[in-house]
Amino acid sequence: MVQRLRYASLIAPMVALLALVGAAPQANAFETSAREALLLDVSTGTALFEKNPDQLMPPASMSKMMTTYMIFDGLKKGELKLDDTFTVSANAWKKGGAASGGSTMFLKPGEVVTLEDLIRGIVIQSGNDACIVVAEGLAGSEEAFAEKMTAKGKEIGLLNTTFRNATGLPHPEHKTTARDLATLAYRTIVDSPDYYAYYAEKEFTHNGIRQGNRNPLLYKDVGADGLKTGHTNEAGYGLTASATQGDRRLILVLNGLPSMKSRFEESERLMSWGFREFDTYTLFEPGEQVSEAEVWLGNEKTVPLVIPEGLTATLSREGRKDMEVKVSYDGPIRAPIVAGDSIATLTVTVPDISPIEVPLAAGASVEEMGYIGKLAIALKQFIASATD
Repeated sequence: MVQRLRYASLIAPMVALLALVGAAPQANAFETSAREALLLDVSTGTALFEKNPDQLMPPASMSKMMTTYMIFDGLKKGELKLDDTFTVSANAWKKGGAASGGSTMFLKPGEVVTLEDLIRGIVIQSGNDACIVVAEGLAGSEEAFAEKMTAKGKEIGLLNTTFRNATGLPHPEHKTTARDLATLAYRTIVDSPDYYAYYAEKEFTHNGIRQGNRNPLLYKDVGADGLKTGHTNEAGYGLTASATQGDRRLILVLNGLPSMKSRFEESERLMSWGFREFDTYTLFEPGEQVSEAEVWLGNEKTVPLVIPEGLTATLSREGRKDMEVKVSYDGPIRAPIVAGDSIATLTVTVPDISPIEVPLAAGASVEEMGYIGKLAIALKQFIASATD
């Protein structure tokens, strides 16, 4: 049985977070030159745009978000302190220092540096040397630290990611996906709110050398507060970024772009489009009655249908005008019915977005009618059939 609900009864702002990984609603009405891309609305898990989001790809320096996550996790657990010190090894200097030709914090062999400076060296300056110093200090070697990164990644939902180093320097087995990077960004934001602010800092000076944050969105008026760029010849130019406007937060992942200029332009264009063209609406509050279902052989003729967790959806402002909402169930539903049982489904259909389906529960218990009531129904049916 299907019931169509009036659109006019559905309006307001937000509720449950749908998983960032998995079958979240998805909208697509955009094009980008990025090889891989994903734009998520955090409050609902809706993919506003995606392009090859589950394609394995080299993350380049976006890998350093996981290195930083490991540091933040240790700080939260009390295993690390910001004023802990680390010594720069010859290996860290050779592979990631000034002589390496890659992004560097300009650390010197034998230098003793605080963990807080290393965090800024990783987040702001994208220092390969800083990553290796941390990896060696925490796990004995970069390889051992990368194994810990992969294991922790699996634990927090990075389902298709393998780390082989702490820097993102090229390695044939060092791979991730745009969806996993979005998950990592989300977990960084929610798991480490006391330390996430490092990602918004625009510059850092170490050993007399000042470097600016490479995240282009930090310098644009889009509400950006993180996270990390990446670039190698194989990966192309990439960015994992997050921004807030009002009570909305978007997470953007781009990779495989041909230049810094295109990374700058595409990231601003996509982020601005996501905030401009979409909004988040509370369609139903938690526990709100959506409709009612017919009951068979119960002491009540109908049972209320409620939506236990409520429903918040991110919709395009244009598509919302054509939204359709329907309730479906196999009915009439045979009594007895227990309050809280899932007995129906709510389906929201909007152009350019995958249908949203949410279970509806019985809002009350309905007992089975007694023997006399059943006998009366049977008698009515007999009379009706005899008349026919």
